[in-house]
Amino acid sequence: CSTTPLLQHHTFIATPPSFTAAPHLYCSTTQFYCSTIFTVAPQFYCSTTLTAAPPLNCITCERVDADSARLLSPQLIHVACVCAGHNASRDVVTLVKSVLFHRRNPLHFHFITDTVANRILSSLFQSWMVPSVQVSFYDADELKSEVSWIPNKHYSGIYGLMKLTLTKALPSDLSKVIVLDTDITFATDIAELWGIFRKFTDKQVIGLVENQSDWYLGNLWKNHKPWPALGRGFNTGVILLYLERLRRIGWEQMWRLTAERELMSMLSTSLADQDIFNAFIKQNPVLVHQLPCFWNVQLSDHTRSEQCYTEVSDLKVIHWNSPKKLRVKNKHVEFFRNLYLTFLEYDGNLLRRELFGCPSQLQAALEELDEDDQCYDFRRERLTVHRVHLYFLQYEYTPTEDDTDVTLVAQLSMDRLQMLEAICKHWEGPISLALYMSDAEAQQFLRYAQASEVLKNRKNVGYHIVYKEGQFYPVNLVRNVALKNANTPYVFLTDVDFLPMYGLYDYLSRKSVVQLDMAHTKKALVVPAFETLRYRLSFPKSKAELLSMLDMGTLYTFRYHVWPKGHAPTNYAKWRTATTPYKVEWEPDFEPYVVVRRDCPEYDQRFVGFGWNKVSHVMELDAQEYDLMVLPNAFMIHMPHAPSFDISKFRSSSSYRNCLNTLKDEFHQDLSRKYGSAALKYLTAQRNI
Repeated sequence: CSTTPLLQHHTFIATPPSFTAAPHLYCSTTQFYCSTIFTVAPQFYCSTTLTAAPPLNCITCERVDADSARLLSPQLIHVACVCAGHNASRDVVTLVKSVLFHRRNPLHFHFITDTVANRILSSLFQSWMVPSVQVSFYDADELKSEVSWIPNKHYSGIYGLMKLTLTKALPSDLSKVIVLDTDITFATDIAELWGIFRKFTDKQVIGLVENQSDWYLGNLWKNHKPWPALGRGFNTGVILLYLERLRRIGWEQMWRLTAERELMSMLSTSLADQDIFNAFIKQNPVLVHQLPCFWNVQLSDHTRSEQCYTEVSDLKVIHWNSPKKLRVKNKHVEFFRNLYLTFLEYDGNLLRRELFGCPSQLQAALEELDEDDQCYDFRRERLTVHRVHLYFLQYEYTPTEDDTDVTLVAQLSMDRLQMLEAICKHWEGPISLALYMSDAEAQQFLRYAQASEVLKNRKNVGYHIVYKEGQFYPVNLVRNVALKNANTPYVFLTDVDFLPMYGLYDYLSRKSVVQLDMAHTKKALVVPAFETLRYRLSFPKSKAELLSMLDMGTLYTFRYHVWPKGHAPTNYAKWRTATTPYKVEWEPDFEPYVVVRRDCPEYDQRFVGFGWNKVSHVMELDAQEYDLMVLPNAFMIHMPHAPSFDISKFRSSSSYRNCLNTLKDEFHQDLSRKYGSAALKYLTAQRNI
């Protein structure tokens, strides 16, 4: 059985194992992995499944007659996109979803990004783990000098000109690429569009759809003077670029000469790169291949796109090329909007499906688990890789010069969304929030935040979406996302149900961090926690007011009646009269809310749902010899809320509680291995409970 490629561009990721073969045996789902597309000799037959390294591109064989055994090798499709900033990074995800939903081919996305988009999208794709998808990033800052000399009035700014530089930005051995705007939605397989390259004549280098507005005709308003264009001109939201041929004809020099010539009279571009592309095509019409209009149905303010199609089945690509986006006027806009919303709220986890039956790493890991294990579901949860979208909304933060800044770090789900405005009113400093949500819930959150006067005026809040998957709430994983994306030297690790006292941010960042020499010592500053059972509370403005409310029974020490061990070591009796920070010792089940350096240990992610998620973290702080220091003039108050689904499961399920005990034991063992004999006290303390 031969495994020798006839044509091989790159080596195997892993050498396929040996297998048996017979002339009458062929496979319908069997394949192995390669680093790029290649063909294999027709005598290649297989009767057993091959496994190898994680896939980028796969080859699959189908059941055929012995005389015509053959391999199907899906072609790798290259897609390029310019993406800069928080909003574009969010918009491009909907484009990617629509492409992935319909595709049957391996894809390679090429993103021209600024620093913000690079951080967001690299994290997203790394955690998304979509099979048969490669992603490459290119620094837009290195390309700015190529186009910064061009005055541009378009709302996209300098990034709206970057498509002109793709022959330079993309790898020199890349011959063809589909270029898309971020406001595109696909309604068909992108391979159909890629196939149009085969229809190019020998001279054609660019494929474009005709512009569907009268912009380039110059009759939209009096004295309207557009850039020169061939007829109605072309729209550059969807482009087929034959890079190899463009380089051959000297594209970089040609577009520059075109731009310089036209700017002498036009002074600036109105539609960014589109004006320069059209002026170039006006001078070189033989170089353009006109695509059917349904490959770029444009929904701009002055569009005549309804003349392009008669049935919705004709649509291939929808382009929301108006600053109004979904609010644009079009007689079929409801249909278009529904199609867009379908992908906007579509569960991205479903797009992780294997294209050609390729076995996944996850599947192999799952097969190693014992399904008869009582805690199988808990162990399976640890294998789950959640998609993460960092900085879902606009984020701006300028570090302080004194390096004492503190970020409030918390996590939440949809049912705690109402706490955000109150927290922002109580804490004026930077905030890092991780939100555990579905794709649809993330869009609800977006609408909520954009409608809130409080939230939309706060730019120093980083919102990070951790997408839902599995049956448990991965609370410590979500906490770690918020912790790792805090940008200050110190973090206040809290829960979203708590409101910090007014002025706590200044008290911590300007006084406590300096007074206790946090920069040079291992300290965890404990913020005493209280609670109220009232949904409407006149929040105390000082420690004296809080003590008065405590004496009157309006406030209580946190969980004093349910879980006193959780906060008893804080020593509330001492705190009442304390005027200076005081040290307390670790005790079993102690779970205070603390201020620590950002480089503190992460939360242990084996703990999901309810139970021991904070206890284990404080235990590790103690194992690393952090001093627990209670702050005398700081406090936080827990606001009432309905019980979570996970605490209900904990209370009602004995197997849930048994598994939690198993995880505790395993954590103790790991702690002992990590910290040696010093960690034995935790195991002893647990056994004495």
